[in-house]
Amino acid sequence: MESALFGLLTVVSLALALVFAVFAAVYVRRLEDRPTNAIGDEIGSAKAITRKVRKGEPLSPDELDYAKQIIGARSSLMTFCIPATLFMAGCFYVFGSLYHLHGATPSERTFLGVFPMLASMNFTTQILRSIRLKRRLRKAY
Repeated sequence: MESALFGLLTVVSLALALVFAVFAAVYVRRLEDRPTNAIGDEIGSAKAITRKVRKGEPLSPDELDYAKQIIGARSSLMTFCIPATLFMAGCFYVFGSLYHLHGATPSERTFLGVFPMLASMNFTTQILRSIRLKRRLRKAY
């Protein structure tokens, strides 16, 4: 019974990983097709602009447009599909390994899928930070 549950969870996590991967691919394609700014061609410009927004420093009109563009892209709901894909891939690995064992004692290799799951949680917290920047950008400008 336990093995059948892990098999079902493996299939469900694979299906969700594929669905999230498709949405993430569509999102990335949209980001590639958007118009570019002259400021965005400079190395480290996104980091510098977000730092200015975070600290409440004044922005030029070009910097403000670029800040709205990058913070809007980072705080989109479709952005969450990228860490969700990574999380589901980690779940697929863990559940697939547990299904493959058929009730035997799992080894450390079984839980290697936890690392992408932890990385996806880090990505999610970074996205949530960008959402807070969007609120701050709305209030300041």
